[in-house]
Amino acid sequence: MVAFNRFSSVLLAVLYATYSNAAPRPNSFKHRSHRVRNIGRNLTVETFHPASDYKIFGAGIELPQGLIKLSHKEKTLSFVTSQLKIDSDTLVYTSGFSTDNHQVGYMKQLHNGIPFVNAVANVAFKGNKVIAFGSSFVKTANIADSKATVDVNAVIAKIEMALDDKKNDIEPTLEYLALEDGSVALVHVLQVQNEELNSWYEVYVDAHSGELLSVTDFVADATYRVLPVWKETIAEGLETLTDPQITSASPEGWHTPQTPLVTAGNNVITNPLTSNFLSTYNSSLPPTTGGNRDAAITNAFYVTNSYHDTLYLYGFTEAAFNFQTNNFGKGGRGNDRVLINIQDPSGTNNANFATPPDGQSGICRMFIWTFTTPARDGVMENDIPIHELTHGLSNRLTGGGTGRCLQTTEAGVNPLRYSTIATLNEVHDIGEVWANILHNVYAALVAEHGFSFTARSNPDGSEGNVVFLHLLVDALSIQPCNPTLPTARDAWIQADQNRYGGANACLLWNAFASRGLGVGAANHRDSTAVPSGC
Repeated sequence: MVAFNRFSSVLLAVLYATYSNAAPRPNSFKHRSHRVRNIGRNLTVETFHPASDYKIFGAGIELPQGLIKLSHKEKTLSFVTSQLKIDSDTLVYTSGFSTDNHQVGYMKQLHNGIPFVNAVANVAFKGNKVIAFGSSFVKTANIADSKATVDVNAVIAKIEMALDDKKNDIEPTLEYLALEDGSVALVHVLQVQNEELNSWYEVYVDAHSGELLSVTDFVADATYRVLPVWKETIAEGLETLTDPQITSASPEGWHTPQTPLVTAGNNVITNPLTSNFLSTYNSSLPPTTGGNRDAAITNAFYVTNSYHDTLYLYGFTEAAFNFQTNNFGKGGRGNDRVLINIQDPSGTNNANFATPPDGQSGICRMFIWTFTTPARDGVMENDIPIHELTHGLSNRLTGGGTGRCLQTTEAGVNPLRYSTIATLNEVHDIGEVWANILHNVYAALVAEHGFSFTARSNPDGSEGNVVFLHLLVDALSIQPCNPTLPTARDAWIQADQNRYGGANACLLWNAFASRGLGVGAANHRDSTAVPSGC
């Protein structure tokens, strides 16, 4: 219930914007084994890591008596060779450690004395029992000759130019690299860096052809001191988050590759920029002083990217007219990342989001609020930027990315109950009825199907909040241009039929009817009727 309540205020910010104009008017198998990186001078490299077979053993399985007295390293090697039925000269112990209640050992696969880059195994022990075992060892039927035919010094200059980096002082090594097609390549492994661009890669070059096969990026994109998206206000406390991006939604990460780390990337650019991601917000000081400005910029960057990544998983993708500079050839028009202005001087006590057609950047303006002393920064209340970003979602999805299909009065004004829609005209009444109706829908879905704590990063669950987010995005994409509340309701009913075979139809109808949007609702007259059978 705590999670439900904490989510509710931010949820309302989303719902409030899904059906209204802005004021004033980013799990398949491949995701576990692959990553596409855009690096250097317009290079695209897909890295591959063999999937691990992983077993857990509950209370543990007893080691054979003969292994109990061996060293940790010896136990680890013996267990793995017996478990995988391999010879002892085909693996090498690389590291291990002990905690106050278990031990862990790590190994690499070996061939002709040469280790593998990406074929590893790990074993965890508790006392004399094995409690977990994982392995990504691969077959070696199609493995390259272990004697290199291309000298590493012959490829360094080419790699440096391609990646816009320089080889560092670490000596190159010769290793094996398992590839997606089941073959195993012999590779030169070298490190290249560019401190000015904050890049640092380990590069794998085919030792027989000289081709760049893969890379490892040593640089974590960033650590941010922010208000996590599951919190609403600064009073709940900032947290330090490291690499919170979802790579399937943001394959380049959140920052522009091969440039100094600032609040700019493929999904959003802030104005102004900052490179200080760890500032702490002091509510006792004005928002423009101390580290408050940098903290606000960082939070805006974080929230916008987090919103992008989660909604991407639920269908707000390149082809569905989302906001990205690079669409990676996946449809839609690029060059339209969100431009977000923090502490915008053009207004106070408000915020807005302008949504032009796909291919033109959405512009979000976040203002300072002056009702208190000191004043408050709207971007430090997560429900405000999330509300504004949802205008971009709803305006892009409704009407096929034109940004023109939420312009009528009914599409812009939603009071607390359907029948009162004709009585309210003030701009900040926008979305209130629709938000309340959909909050009822959300509550009913969670009550029926439960709550997922991983819904922001995993769209594959069956829990109520996962179902809700799917239906939210699906319904926006199929509702008509300038929808009325009844037609928006119908889009939800149809979205459920499309995705879930109508499994939630009666639940949805009862939730809509509880706010006057039942079967007979029309011309701003309430109806609490539901279809027969419900």
